[in-house]
Amino acid sequence: MLVKYAVAAMAVCTTAICGAAPAIYKYVDAEGIAHFTDKPDSTRYRLFDLKGLTRSGDNYDPRLLARASRYDPIIEAEARSAGVEPNLLRAVIVVESGFNPGAISKRGAVGLMQLMPATAARFGVSDRYDPRQNVRGGALYLGFLINRFGQNLRLALAAFNAGEEAVDRSAGQIPPFSETLEYVPRVLKIYQLLTEQRMHS
Repeated sequence: MLVKYAVAAMAVCTTAICGAAPAIYKYVDAEGIAHFTDKPDSTRYRLFDLKGLTRSGDNYDPRLLARASRYDPIIEAEARSAGVEPNLLRAVIVVESGFNPGAISKRGAVGLMQLMPATAARFGVSDRYDPRQNVRGGALYLGFLINRFGQNLRLALAAFNAGEEAVDRSAGQIPPFSETLEYVPRVLKIYQLLTEQRMHS
């Protein structure tokens, strides 16, 4: 079945499909729209491979990523409202939950942007499972962090992952936690790829 969505977070990794998930193929048309299918009908499609785990601890599910277009209106609106780049939100969502609105981490983070209870309460989220509320809270928090750390995306993302205090304690550097040291470049790489995809389409 053919599925498509407007340049959401597509370039997660490039090696082997995880587990027994179906193979998904992709091509990007002249308008920058990414098309996905499990039954390619032409040579324009290329295998779209995923590996690894989301921050919630789940395997990436190509089927969830392929249906991510349903969240485009939410992402665009909440990104605009929070003053955050939509593709940056998409990149964070890919790494946090792989577009699984029901994702729950072992630490209790929930939803598309893996909000902890305190963060949700801080930004007015009453239902962390609700995609719109979850993305709104995550976008507001990310926008807050970008401003707090002087527009430094690396530090803002580090704080989104490890907490503001951890960045403060690290004297303005990425905290020396293995998860955070992997998280920041991973999000930035996906963000860069999405931005380049849009520029060259």
